[in-house]
Amino acid sequence: MSIEPRTPLWWRATLALSLGSFLIFVNLYAIQPLMPRVGEELALSSLQASWLLSVSTLTLALALLIFGPLSDAIGRRALMLITMALATVCTLMISLAPGYASLLALRALQGFLLGGLPAVAVAWMGDEFTRPALTMAVGLYISGNSLGGISGRVIGGAVGGVWGWRTSFVVVGLLSIVAWLVFYWLLPRQQSFVPQSLNLKRMGGDLKGHLRNRMLLGAYLIGGLNFFIFVNLYSYITFRLSAPPFGLATQWLGLLFLTYLGGTIGSAFSGRLTGRLSQPAVMMAGIVLLMIGTLITLSSSIIFIIMGLCCNAFGFFMCHSMASSWVGRQAVGARASASSLYLMFYYLGASLGGFYLEPFWRMANWPGVVAAALIVLCITLCLAALLRRLERRQLMQQE
Repeated sequence: MSIEPRTPLWWRATLALSLGSFLIFVNLYAIQPLMPRVGEELALSSLQASWLLSVSTLTLALALLIFGPLSDAIGRRALMLITMALATVCTLMISLAPGYASLLALRALQGFLLGGLPAVAVAWMGDEFTRPALTMAVGLYISGNSLGGISGRVIGGAVGGVWGWRTSFVVVGLLSIVAWLVFYWLLPRQQSFVPQSLNLKRMGGDLKGHLRNRMLLGAYLIGGLNFFIFVNLYSYITFRLSAPPFGLATQWLGLLFLTYLGGTIGSAFSGRLTGRLSQPAVMMAGIVLLMIGTLITLSSSIIFIIMGLCCNAFGFFMCHSMASSWVGRQAVGARASASSLYLMFYYLGASLGGFYLEPFWRMANWPGVVAAALIVLCITLCLAALLRRLERRQLMQQE
């Protein structure tokens, strides 16, 4: 029997998955404010340090395409529990990594394991919840994503600034153990799940069909390229603000990520705009705000830099929420794989952005990074305009 909204069982399951989501993104992003300090201690270049985040998002992106179909065969609850437990072990091992190579390898493995819950959490809800219960739960689950990302960066920066970056991973690891135990206790056992055999040929056909759909491909590129810029701007702003004349300590760099809260407002605001504007038009508005925020960060005032980052987060998440919902609306069948493909582009973008921005950082420091960001954002703005044009054509054909 499916779980109805606002029942005790619904609250247990929703709280468990939101907590699991929070745990995943705490572990994923705790490294970001620590990168200047890790780089200094291990004598790394800015690119090598930024790769400590990028390698995790890269392997997480790959995991999304593996764990989703695998869960159809072996079940979702067990997969989430096992991958979360192993990821926590990786977190604790990172605190003991003797050098850069071992640290990078552990972050890669950790990222892959962290992909287990995001790949199947919504599918678990789809199996066990009624449609109204699913709609209500997904909003709370996504809030766990953003709060986990913010908390991981703040905790990592605060602990690392006082006791060192290795202690940050010990604290995050211990927090993860407690959260895993609560997750195990709260999440109900599956009642409606029906195992399916793995059909690789069908899976490949679905993915190929999504990539051939221009309405979907445009959204994939927008989500991936925007995140390509957005998350890596934060990485390079930590290098800028840790150096003279700002000289911010690690704990203050962690607090910079509180500007992500602007993204929570942006996501909610985008839903209101869809009653007045088309989804591609809202995407375009978000990209323009992301461009404006990036330009504001050129200021030498820390107050204006923070304002620019808030504007960035607002615009990015406004566009991201529209692009992800656009995929669900435009996919013709196999919606789960269409959404997984969007997330793969999204996290793949985060992984590769550092390689693109690094030469600009070396040539012209922060102004170079801003110029490089604006080039890519102009491309995504054009892609959103193309989607708007395709949507108008689609509506005219339906008439």
